[in-house]
Amino acid sequence: MRSTGDGFITCSDGHVRWGVYGAAGAVFVVRFPDGPRVMLQKRSAFAHEGGTWSCAGGALDKGESPLDGALRESSEEIGAIPAGYTVLGHTLFAPAADWSYTTFVVEVPGEFGASINFETDAVAWDSPDEVEHRPLHAGFAATWPELRKIIEGHAK
Repeated sequence: MRSTGDGFITCSDGHVRWGVYGAAGAVFVVRFPDGPRVMLQKRSAFAHEGGTWSCAGGALDKGESPLDGALRESSEEIGAIPAGYTVLGHTLFAPAADWSYTTFVVEVPGEFGASINFETDAVAWDSPDEVEHRPLHAGFAATWPELRKIIEGHAK
């Protein structure tokens, strides 16, 4: 039986964050002749920082690896992840000793995804430049420069 990590935790730095065991998400990338496209998820009003854009993701379950959690959460929020994906790298946001958020950059063979539950209002595929013009979730915005380097460092 799954031991869910859903819930807020008061972290060692005094901030309250979602994910009793931490959290993880995935930025999906598709390569096109004119450059990469990145999937963004518009967070619903029911989610933390609703109305902003970020990657799909959420709370890790007890004992779950960050990659497994990121892929599970993503599939719950935006649909089945296409076969043949490749993990290009990841970032780690660890603002407290007892909490972290890992974001994976995952290349997929083609665009996919839709709003399939209450957490997601929309899905968009943007160029890296377009990402920077969206109202981004604060945590995602903080890691975007590093994520963009991973995406552009693996250009074919």
